[in-house]
Amino acid sequence: MNSEEENKPVIESSMSYILLDETGSEVETGECKGTVDKERLTLFPKFGGVLPFHLRDIVEIEVENYRIMLPVESRETIILFNLGYDFEDFLRVLTSMRNEVIIKDLLMGETVRKTDVEAEFTYYDENGFEKMAGPGKIRLYETGLVMMPEKGEVFRIPYSSILKMSEGDYEVRINTELGEQLILKRMGSEYEPFVKAFSDILSELQNKAVSLIKNMFPTIDSLSLRKLAGLMKEGKTVKKEEIEAINPKIWLEMEKKIASTALNEPYLFLKELARQGKIAIGFKRGLMGDLTGEYVWFLIPIYDLKEKEYGNAIAMETVGEEGGGKATYFFRIMSRKDYPSCMSLNELDGEADQVIRKINRCMLDINFRREPIYLPDDKLDEEAYVKYRVAVRKIPSLKLLRSLYIGRVAHFSPEQWKNDVMDLLRFNVETLEDTVKWKA
Repeated sequence: MNSEEENKPVIESSMSYILLDETGSEVETGECKGTVDKERLTLFPKFGGVLPFHLRDIVEIEVENYRIMLPVESRETIILFNLGYDFEDFLRVLTSMRNEVIIKDLLMGETVRKTDVEAEFTYYDENGFEKMAGPGKIRLYETGLVMMPEKGEVFRIPYSSILKMSEGDYEVRINTELGEQLILKRMGSEYEPFVKAFSDILSELQNKAVSLIKNMFPTIDSLSLRKLAGLMKEGKTVKKEEIEAINPKIWLEMEKKIASTALNEPYLFLKELARQGKIAIGFKRGLMGDLTGEYVWFLIPIYDLKEKEYGNAIAMETVGEEGGGKATYFFRIMSRKDYPSCMSLNELDGEADQVIRKINRCMLDINFRREPIYLPDDKLDEEAYVKYRVAVRKIPSLKLLRSLYIGRVAHFSPEQWKNDVMDLLRFNVETLEDTVKWKA
């Protein structure tokens, strides 16, 4: 698509506008023409210069009394009103075009399997509260379902995070591992084709997991294969205690896989510090698809009731077909103020389980990229990383993981790496402020 097509307005309307600065003071106001194209909202005041705003920079869309309020990244706020009969159409197009930009920025640039099925939806968050409802469009991608509300922000549910799916009476219910629920209905003639396409994708996902596990563990029995495939879809890590409950031999084989990679030395060192039953390992086909090799990663929780001089952390390390990992990433398990006084191993186990679930979900949400996790806020304004800015703002699991992020230890030499790991783990216990990051 050339730049002329990109800049061609999808809608053009007459309206009034107010521009407020970061303090809420009025900067300018008047009549204008407003256009929305595939990337920008542009205001053409009757008297004054052009005001372009990238759709990516609109933090949210608020509507009240036929006024559209748009806070933007610069901390200014745009208020649009007096649209007359164009109000609903302008709001719908603005929301739709912004959602398309968000979809690209939320790391969803992948194959579309079924596009834009109109439906009514209700979305409940992990605490059971209704978060959003109304008409919208469903889009099925290669690795996730995307919901595009007619009025509201787009959101994505990775297929691998789906715990249960049921359908009946022309209604589909989707429950995730984090406790979310999405209800879809009123799809009309698209109901049966949608259910078939959705079912086919989930079956393919399961078959890919089965194929990967069979290739890795050729002698695995059929019952263990089915159970393990259900847990390890799309590369999710699975804890040692969960795998040993299926078949203890499989965990030993997984550790042999790690022993054959550049991760072995870091793994053995961290394993000695770990709450061993909570160690989790995941395998995935290369990030570029089936044409590339395996992607191996592990999560190692480090905490104890007796040893409180270091810990309260989960280490994450990855290795792909290109070779060893360049750094080990660490995340806080619980508040630094609470960890020293915590005397319940069950509480620590529960907190570690929760963070492991969140890391799994985040890595699925961002397609196993690591930069969005550790880049500081000021870096997100640079051209090379601006695509991550929306992801950081809009993906709850990523927002949480950035808040739990302690720091990363680079692999320059084995001795340096071990020393830095222990320095980070001690820092994480000695420092009481949760927002402070470790630096080498």
